[in-house]
Amino acid sequence: MAPYESDDDTNEELRTGRRKAARYVVPVAVMGLAAATIGLVPAFAGSGDPDLPEITAEQLIEKIAASDVQQLSGTVKVSTNLGLPDLGGLESSFAPGGGGAGGSEDEGSSADPSTKLMELASGTHTLRVAADGPDKHKVSLLDKAAEYSLIHNGDEVWAYDSASNEAFHMKDASGAAEDKAGDKDKKEEAPKDVPTTPKEMADEALKAVDDTTSVTVDGTAQVAGRDAYKLVIKPKQSGSTVGQISIAVDSKTGMPLKFTLTPASGGAAVVDAGFTKVDFSKPDASTFDFSPPKGAKVTEGDEAKSEDQALPKAEEDLGHGLEGLEGFDGLKTIGEGWTTIARFDTGGEGIPSASGDAGSFLDSLGTKVNGEFGSGTVFSTRLVNALITDDGQVYAGAVTKDALVKAANAAK
Repeated sequence: MAPYESDDDTNEELRTGRRKAARYVVPVAVMGLAAATIGLVPAFAGSGDPDLPEITAEQLIEKIAASDVQQLSGTVKVSTNLGLPDLGGLESSFAPGGGGAGGSEDEGSSADPSTKLMELASGTHTLRVAADGPDKHKVSLLDKAAEYSLIHNGDEVWAYDSASNEAFHMKDASGAAEDKAGDKDKKEEAPKDVPTTPKEMADEALKAVDDTTSVTVDGTAQVAGRDAYKLVIKPKQSGSTVGQISIAVDSKTGMPLKFTLTPASGGAAVVDAGFTKVDFSKPDASTFDFSPPKGAKVTEGDEAKSEDQALPKAEEDLGHGLEGLEGFDGLKTIGEGWTTIARFDTGGEGIPSASGDAGSFLDSLGTKVNGEFGSGTVFSTRLVNALITDDGQVYAGAVTKDALVKAANAAK
């Protein structure tokens, strides 16, 4: 099947469908470029390839765009393997309430979604999810001996960590204001901090579909007992660290059931998220009820600054890709599409020199490189790489180390 070419005038309807698909974000914000582009489980494990009617890539994207699943419950398995270095538990010292530098028991809350759901950035996790319309959602992160839940019910947002018996509470004033105005169709869902379902990840991937991208249908699969088509998205450009993105799309509802991102270098997936169980019937209303247990420590979130902004909007959290770095002075972008590189100046020198154990630790995290630009250090994951030159310039993107060095040389 021929790949989709976005600059073909005959595909105007498809481009409209992509824009529609991007708006069907199930209630979630995204924690940023690196995390949004971050498996260990095999892609599309199932009990056989179902026999389904043929469909084109254009038709399948339109099917995703037209999907309007409002009610569901199920279990999602999420695995991420960015290839980040093991910091030996250092990261936990700086979590709210973790007792790290400057921290204390009175600072932060273990139930704060902005930190708790960061756990999804590594390892394998099981989530229990439920939704009933635009203002009732629940996501529970299951652990061996504990459970963390994030509940959005109308204008109330609660998070609860059973391990610490702590709760976090916010008012979603944006939803309340729009309810008063009677405009429920335009209500913004209460966001979370990371994409937690295949649908949310697929929406972000579809935004990248342009003339630098190949999109094809690659057979069928069965996910969570449901027949699905496999949509495959690949960069056409060389130099990207993204190999391909595979999305299993439910043949009946058009909802993505599984999302797998594999790196160009091969090996295990960087992200693999898929339903293991799914039910499209209406969840019980009690699913979204929550009251803090007796003795729980409750932390109130900051009150909304205005009626139309109680919580960060998904578009703001994501920052539309590299635009999320706009806070850095003098941010520029190099290239386009999948090989876009962000360049900015730290305003100082590059990696500070260190000796002894500290110096060895820093050296172990990066690779020294040289070029016409001078010298610097490349810090790598399996997907996102960053070059920090000795004079404080930073080049970062989902591109190879060689692409970063080439960009730095060209900038001189």
